[in-house]
Amino acid sequence: MTATYTFDVFMSLDGFGSHTGDWGGYWGKQGPEFLAHRLAQYREDQRMVFGANTHRLNARMLSATPAALDPWVARLRTLPATVVSATLDGPLGWPDATVVAGDAADVVARLKEESPVPLRSHGSLSLNRALLAAGLVDRVQVTVFPVLTGKTGVCPVFGGAEDFDLELLESRTFDGGIQELIYRPARHG
Repeated sequence: MTATYTFDVFMSLDGFGSHTGDWGGYWGKQGPEFLAHRLAQYREDQRMVFGANTHRLNARMLSATPAALDPWVARLRTLPATVVSATLDGPLGWPDATVVAGDAADVVARLKEESPVPLRSHGSLSLNRALLAAGLVDRVQVTVFPVLTGKTGVCPVFGGAEDFDLELLESRTFDGGIQELIYRPARHG
């Protein structure tokens, strides 16, 4: 049986994954419904997959004591993780993380065949664009925060991605404005 791979990403309505402005985390829009939903998603057994850049950023940002983190983020940090990288060596400063060198598509194809639990990647934009192109992403889970970051937005989530048709599988609204959209991607054309 092949494990399901979900590319899970946060973005502004105009498609940016981050910002340089004074918005704060989650663009300052998170609320109790959203945070409870995220915790429920991350309570389930799964394996995280990160690229080297996202792992470095996470290791730095999430090195705080678990009590200082949102509960879903603290849970994310305890999940087993595979870091696809030719530049990192262990130890990674992350509980239960393993570095695997090699082509990302080959690594994830092997993980999909071998993993007894679903695979999820939060962030890792360039890694996941490559995995989309390779046909290895089963679900694209986009959480859209109700902001436009035209002046301060950085990291276009789908910038440089191939063309895909998206079949909407689920949609939800949290805290009166945050949209979660889950799609099944299929290469266009």
